[in-house]
Amino acid sequence: MVSPRPAVSALPVYRPGRNPADLAREIGVPRAVKLASNEVAFPPLPAVVAAVTAAVGESNRYPDNGAAVLTTALAQRYGVDPGQVATGCGAVTLLQQVAQAYSEPGTSMVFAWRSFEMYPLLAQVAGADAVQVSLTAGAEGGVADTHDLDALLAAIDERTRVVLVCNPNNPTGTAVRRAELERFLDAVPASTLVVLDEAYREFVTDPDVPDGVVLMRGRPNVAVLRTFSKAWGLAGLRVGYLLAEDPAVAEAVRKTHVPFSVSMVAQAAAVAALASEDEVRRRVAEVTAERTRLTAALRERGHVLADSQANFVWLPVGERTAALAAALEARAVITRPFAGEGLRVTVGTPEEDDVFLEALDAVAPEVLGVGSPA
Repeated sequence: MVSPRPAVSALPVYRPGRNPADLAREIGVPRAVKLASNEVAFPPLPAVVAAVTAAVGESNRYPDNGAAVLTTALAQRYGVDPGQVATGCGAVTLLQQVAQAYSEPGTSMVFAWRSFEMYPLLAQVAGADAVQVSLTAGAEGGVADTHDLDALLAAIDERTRVVLVCNPNNPTGTAVRRAELERFLDAVPASTLVVLDEAYREFVTDPDVPDGVVLMRGRPNVAVLRTFSKAWGLAGLRVGYLLAEDPAVAEAVRKTHVPFSVSMVAQAAAVAALASEDEVRRRVAEVTAERTRLTAALRERGHVLADSQANFVWLPVGERTAALAAALEARAVITRPFAGEGLRVTVGTPEEDDVFLEALDAVAPEVLGVGSPA
């Protein structure tokens, strides 16, 4: 029998958020609310729809393998050379390309945990050791939900090729501030690549949470990863990008990409989205305002949660996580549980969030012992 590599055989299957139509049919209701995958609730931007429609008419041809128009637009937006930009089929694919470009057996990738669930899997596929550094409490007496940059630095050794810093962190929504991140970056050995994973950067409202592109300047071992899947509303089209201070880093990442992996339609959509930035900013402002409302409503119900800098909130309910997620699903609300740790809840529309709060009010007193509005 033909067998895959042991590292691949041992990989867990990635489980995306449930399809709301499937859940609705299963429990016999007209509609289910999905707050599991950190998508924005807005429809595609009008300019994106127009660009996609036009691009489909040429889809009998291969896309531009170098995504030149998109790369140029990103370079102009961030004030970098096109050689410092790499595009990919979503940010997670670029992370895989980083792992392939810089990691191999005998090396290690260092990252905080809990953080983005693909980090350990990508290290495993690359044959590198996944060094997980526990989060620390962001608030006195609170739960572990924030990057411990001192511990992260202490975990780096001569085998460490890549360090991943998710800021804001997925799934906890917390973020590290400018001064501590600058100290960390300055202390990391020059031979170790630091990737600042900023998939949720657009939702940051705390002025002390730094823009990774600014911190990247003058630091050749720093790269920044971003995506069009979240704030820009292109989750279904799969476009991400990496910016590197050292063009050689971006070149190495480009060398490991699968040819034509950013489709013609995706490239056109991303360029159109960038040209619609004012509308994107307006939508983001609505999301962050709703995040504030949702956070306040949860605190009024006795739930303890950190201020989120992303488009989701984190309920650290520990061993009661699976039971709470199941109880919410029984009431047609899909969230993202991390067994034994907590529940990640995407900020939806006000109507969707009210459905979630109503379901939570119904199940939390029994499942959690809290949940009634103060």
